[in-house]
Amino acid sequence: MYNMPPEEEEGIDIIALLKSLWEGRKTIIICTGVFVVLGLVAALTMKRTYSVTTVMVPQVSSGGGSSSLSSLASLAGINLSSGATGGELAPVVYPQIVSSVPFRRELINEPLHYAEADSAVSMLTYYTEIAKPSVMDGILKYTVGLPGVIMGAIRGEKEPLVMPTDGADDGGMKPLVIGEDEEKVLKAVGNAVSLAVDKKDGYLTLEVNGPEPIMTAELALKAQQLLQEEVTRFRVEKSRSDLEYIQARYDEVKKETELYQEQLASVTDRSQDVTTTRARIGRDRIQAKYNLSNSIFTDIAKQLEQAKMQVKMDTPVFTIIQPVAVPTQPSNSRARTLIVWTFLGIVLGCGIVLGKEYWGKFKEQFSNNNG
Repeated sequence: MYNMPPEEEEGIDIIALLKSLWEGRKTIIICTGVFVVLGLVAALTMKRTYSVTTVMVPQVSSGGGSSSLSSLASLAGINLSSGATGGELAPVVYPQIVSSVPFRRELINEPLHYAEADSAVSMLTYYTEIAKPSVMDGILKYTVGLPGVIMGAIRGEKEPLVMPTDGADDGGMKPLVIGEDEEKVLKAVGNAVSLAVDKKDGYLTLEVNGPEPIMTAELALKAQQLLQEEVTRFRVEKSRSDLEYIQARYDEVKKETELYQEQLASVTDRSQDVTTTRARIGRDRIQAKYNLSNSIFTDIAKQLEQAKMQVKMDTPVFTIIQPVAVPTQPSNSRARTLIVWTFLGIVLGCGIVLGKEYWGKFKEQFSNNNG
């Protein structure tokens, strides 16, 4: 029998591929040139972005037993320190604070220094009254964002939401009402400010991006301070409430003790030369009330000092490893933008050339199979 030679495996013919690209070089050059022009426009009109990074380490207190248990659990891959336990807010929850609406609302109302403003203004004021859209923003608005512009024109302007004012104000919780302009700025600051937590080493990395170096550094500093205030407020909330209660009780007992002290002094002065039993009994009664009140006052004074110490102990301390510094160089590069656009043009041009050739071969093979 005559054995047929095995069919050779088909592979990619590099020489044929390069030949096809060379024959379609005109298409590649035109496509690359168009993308180079687009890259130049994008590079020259893009907004410069500055980045500020600060690193912090929160000093979180922990009990002896619980820390030992947490250490053993961490060896097994179990995290017992997540969430809020024992009145403490775990660092893994901090990013949720930074991304919350109240936190961002505080940030957009903090005064910052912009080059276009004569004095410090808030982000909300700057973006709604001072900032002007760039050329690229206009191009994107009427190209990519054109459907949204059309739909917005059809729907018309939205009426602002107003909470009803009827009924008595009981001081309870109310939903947040966010305006359209404020919502845009809140989204912008949400994209600009981010917090990352290193669960292994326990440090926090706060990164802030902005259009100006000084403004970005100020925003990072404001975010860092606000985060410390929010964490402090949560952790000392209970101990501070206890302190306020003990302080109020201390003032009340102190006033009562001083009143008994004055009464005792007055009765003692009047009864210097009086030896009657009634006078002695009256003085003894006031003396007993004073002794009891003074004993309670002494105990509450000790509790007051302990409560003050507890507030200080519960107050978290943030160790700043890398402080906020004004950036000197932008984080985005015009040259990098031009290179990316040029690369996309080359890839698209090569794809068009090879696509035409292989599409023709595919149609020819498909016709032969049907025939």
